[in-house]
Amino acid sequence: MEALKQPWPWYLAGPLIGLFVPLLLVLGNRRFGISSSLRHLCAAMGSRLPFFRYNWRAEAWNLAFVLGIAAGGFAAGVLLPHPGPLELSPQTAAALRQMGLSPEGGLVPQELFSWQAVLSWKGFVFLLLGGFLVGFGARWAGGCTSGHAISGLSAFQPPSLLATLGFFLGGLLAAHLILPWALQALR
Repeated sequence: MEALKQPWPWYLAGPLIGLFVPLLLVLGNRRFGISSSLRHLCAAMGSRLPFFRYNWRAEAWNLAFVLGIAAGGFAAGVLLPHPGPLELSPQTAAALRQMGLSPEGGLVPQELFSWQAVLSWKGFVFLLLGGFLVGFGARWAGGCTSGHAISGLSAFQPPSLLATLGFFLGGLLAAHLILPWALQALR
């Protein structure tokens, strides 16, 4: 039980995730990805739009997988919490403080990720704009980071390499340029 409460090293967790991809392909001819589950959910709810008219039951395993992710996240966070305080590198903590964010007290800055912050106009703008950009980007790229970076790269698909490079470049630009600018502009 103690091994479950500690973070797993990359050299163990990475190959386990990597082995999941061929397991899905061999056992069920399935591709790993998360963003398509919203489409499956809308189709299951009986949407009349043509985009949602297909045999979603063939992809019901994906909905069960997403439910398992939520249950696993709950179990890990509530039943098996990490006993120690959050560990950040001194450079990351200094960068957060420079942007006016507090690195103490949790996994995410409370100034951005608390009910008080979310219900403010600044939090609403961040969530609405961020959610739109993530959803638009996943749809435009033909899949999400897990679908492209895990499944697509393991299948040597050039579009997945391009999408993964775009995801990383977008994340770097957002973290180092857009977020500091937006935090300063919205003060």
